[in-house]
Amino acid sequence: MIEQATEFHYQALTPDLILDAIESIGVYPETGLLALNSYENRVYQFRCDDGKRYVVKFYRPHRWTDEQIQEEHDYSLELAENEVPVAAPLLIDGKTLHHYKGFRMALFASIGGRAFEVDNLDQLEAVGRFIGRIHQYAAKQPFRYREALNPQVLGVEPLNYLRQSGMVAPSMAHSFFTVVEQVLQKATTIWQAQTFKSIRLHGDLHPGNILWTPDGPGFVDLDDAKQGPAVQDIWMMLTGDRQQQILQLDTLLEGYQEFADFDPRQLVLIEPLRALRMVHYNAWLAKRWQDPAFPMNFPWFGDLKYWEQQTLAFKEQLAALDEAPLSLF
Repeated sequence: MIEQATEFHYQALTPDLILDAIESIGVYPETGLLALNSYENRVYQFRCDDGKRYVVKFYRPHRWTDEQIQEEHDYSLELAENEVPVAAPLLIDGKTLHHYKGFRMALFASIGGRAFEVDNLDQLEAVGRFIGRIHQYAAKQPFRYREALNPQVLGVEPLNYLRQSGMVAPSMAHSFFTVVEQVLQKATTIWQAQTFKSIRLHGDLHPGNILWTPDGPGFVDLDDAKQGPAVQDIWMMLTGDRQQQILQLDTLLEGYQEFADFDPRQLVLIEPLRALRMVHYNAWLAKRWQDPAFPMNFPWFGDLKYWEQQTLAFKEQLAALDEAPLSLF
């Protein structure tokens, strides 16, 4: 979803307001708030008076509608009920989405764990097994309110925003936008030539959204849940050179296909999806620049050197779109 830039709203989210909001749903922290690593929303961990640790998420205003957030919550709860280890919001007085002084929030049980090791093949196979379980359930019905993943939403609209933002260094604008247009055109052509089943997705399943717990993987942050091809929840696990990626893909799919069939024709979408993510990422940074957290954490964004590097990266991606897709056969 590409919304227009709005005034910065999180300034009103003071520690006192956060605590008042949590207490408004009958939950009483006994420790201070630990801010967790989240730029899009504001997320805090605390210990409650019942001795348990919880995470409260305050949703960025104007990004999603209540219906879209609730649909994500319902999806998470359904997965949890089917024994998929996802961080699902807690039901409090029959609700998962709560409102307090203009903010929307949800409470989650804190999931403890360490970083998922993407180069650990045993862990990778286990992750593939659970992604298969997610998709087995997800394919039963579509999202009603969540957006679809496609070149228009993740490519064309972000590029249009980036053009209007004024964030691209003027001396690099022509070169940058020329190559991005070429990348988008080629990615869209590949995309439109494919016929694939569209299912409910995690949507942003990179290794940072997987924790390794004593019981195996735990999946967090379904904030970007979308409708789209299954390979979207797989390709971000692949790293290294081509041979390494083929080994990782084979390992993932060995676990995945215990629960769900994977159409290998979708592998041709990996590089188009990577291209779309690159465009969307740059527009996301531009769009959030009025949020003080972004200049603080991404100080290099907007510098001439950054746009030189991005132009080169898109040229390399243009070449990657011409290469033969990954294949296990």
